[in-house]
Amino acid sequence: MPKMKTKASCKKRFSFTASGKVKSAQAGKRHGMIKRSNKFIRNQRGTTILTESDARIIKGFMPNR
Repeated sequence: MPKMKTKASCKKRFSFTASGKVKSAQAGKRHGMIKRSNKFIRNQRGTTILTESDARIIKGFMPNR
């Protein structure tokens, strides 16, 4: 049997917490900040935890984490 490989794109974009949840960067801050409110920009700082349904997909792409 060949080895299961980790998707390189997921390896770059996601990491795991100690409890096994998937951590990612906030979405929506690449461009177009003029039209966004200051509250939106402030709330998009840092990282976020993915929902369980999204996390299940990412965990399938990263079997060897």
